[in-house]
Amino acid sequence: MQEAVRVGLLGCGTVGSGVVKILQQNASIIARRAGAPVMLERVLVRDVNKPRAVDFPAGVLTDNPEEVLDDPKIDIIVEVIGGIEPAGAFIRRALKNGKNVVTANKDLLAAEWADLMDLAETRRLDLLFEASVGGGIPIIRPLSESLSANRIEQVLGIVNGTTNYVLTEMSEQGKDMAEVLQEAIARGYAEPDPTADITGLDAARKIAILGAIAFGAHVQLEDVSVTGITSVNARDILYAKELGYVIKLVGVATEEPEGVEVRVGPVLLPKKHPLAAIRGVHNAIFVRGDAVGEAMFYGLGAGSLPTASSVISDIVEAVRNLRSSASGRWIQTGLQRKPILTHTVRSLAYYLRLEVTDRPGVLAAVAGLLAEYGISLRTVIQRPVDGKAELVLVTHPCLAIHLDDAMQRLSGLAEVERVANCFALEGEEER
Repeated sequence: MQEAVRVGLLGCGTVGSGVVKILQQNASIIARRAGAPVMLERVLVRDVNKPRAVDFPAGVLTDNPEEVLDDPKIDIIVEVIGGIEPAGAFIRRALKNGKNVVTANKDLLAAEWADLMDLAETRRLDLLFEASVGGGIPIIRPLSESLSANRIEQVLGIVNGTTNYVLTEMSEQGKDMAEVLQEAIARGYAEPDPTADITGLDAARKIAILGAIAFGAHVQLEDVSVTGITSVNARDILYAKELGYVIKLVGVATEEPEGVEVRVGPVLLPKKHPLAAIRGVHNAIFVRGDAVGEAMFYGLGAGSLPTASSVISDIVEAVRNLRSSASGRWIQTGLQRKPILTHTVRSLAYYLRLEVTDRPGVLAAVAGLLAEYGISLRTVIQRPVDGKAELVLVTHPCLAIHLDDAMQRLSGLAEVERVANCFALEGEEER
């Protein structure tokens, strides 16, 4: 039997407890697949006396980071604290101490991934982060290894379970967003403060990581154009259904000759698109490559055991690399400073919902203004609403920059009281 590989765990909350539980209950399976037993040497917690869902031998818990990060017996550091600091400082110290690192920290990676990978490469150490995107869904290793023969053209991801649950309930049960959010919090599907979810920030962090890996580019959080779901209401969902679409919060990463586009926002997906069927808290990532064609990865995007499953898979990988003296063998080298596109250069169709006056000539005025920007209409719905009218338009594919200019002028038309919403249509090639 190989000598045990010793692990130091930073954090023992929801994910950390899951890691401990799997290491304990599947110890023999993990040892067989890794090629050596995995021993949990030390666990950093805030309060060593706090009751926990898992049991530890005496002396394993500590509230002193140095006892984990500087312990020469520890080979692998697993960080599941979250947040930028002190997690970033802990990871840098671990790497400088010659320890391989496994992390689930999407916040940190979205902000500092390139710098941390450079440090790991310099030290020839592993920095593995499968759990940072998609919880239990394998996606980091498939993108970086299984699909390495491909030029990845696009990644579309439903990567936030809270917003997907909210939009699913609004669509299927006719509930309003505030009601569904309260239900999500009560059921543990959302944090008590779900701001990062509904504003799209959580999804933006994840699509930044996926975009960097897919395109070998320096993509950070500030490069992502972000729109949340706060403006989506029941009328948009009903109109989308009538038109043959489903509204989802989707992260989109696309590489074009002009550069890389990374954005998050509500989009209309055709009902037969694979992502349109993803319900509730589940996540899915749809990848298009020039050789493989289309592939989709689906599963639970969060939760103690699903996320811990991905953490353990990285631990197994790190143990294998240690045994073969191959730590640092997968490093995303040669990251390029590719241009980041602030507007998509792809021609997309768009959904527009306008609140307008209820009188003759409104449609002609709106259509005439859009035509000045080369934008034609594919579908029009006009309905009376509370003594006024609502105009719902689906355009033929056009450039976003032209639509933005047109919408600024639409807001100034006497016939238009408000541009209520504008969403892109994605996945049209699947129709």
